[in-house]
Amino acid sequence: MIRVVRLGTARSAGEGLRIGTVRRPPRGVPKADFAKQNWYDVWLPDLAPSEALVKLGQRAEDEKDWSAFARKYRKEMASPGKARVLDLLAALSHHASFSVGCYCEDEARCHRSVLRKLLAERGAHLAA
Repeated sequence: MIRVVRLGTARSAGEGLRIGTVRRPPRGVPKADFAKQNWYDVWLPDLAPSEALVKLGQRAEDEKDWSAFARKYRKEMASPGKARVLDLLAALSHHASFSVGCYCEDEARCHRSVLRKLLAERGAHLAA
């Protein structure tokens, strides 16, 4: 089962491995403390939006802007390598518990909301 989480928050019981789908590691945190401080256990920047797209998402002021971000992020995730990673995570979700996440406070305005949908479309077993 996959949980979609905000990195840096307390872990849920049974959450399993926490995967950071972010462009950059947390600032000012020693690498040895990433897991201890509930950021992530494994860094997977391949599922983060490109730097230009992150900026576009941060500037989104309305639903039209956010929809443009989501459409472009989906296009990035459609590349063969990234699509295979999504397929792998969806398949693993039926055999293991883990989480994927980002730093953003509001999931509705974060790439992880789109990531949740992409995983669901691939048949992933997702926590509510």
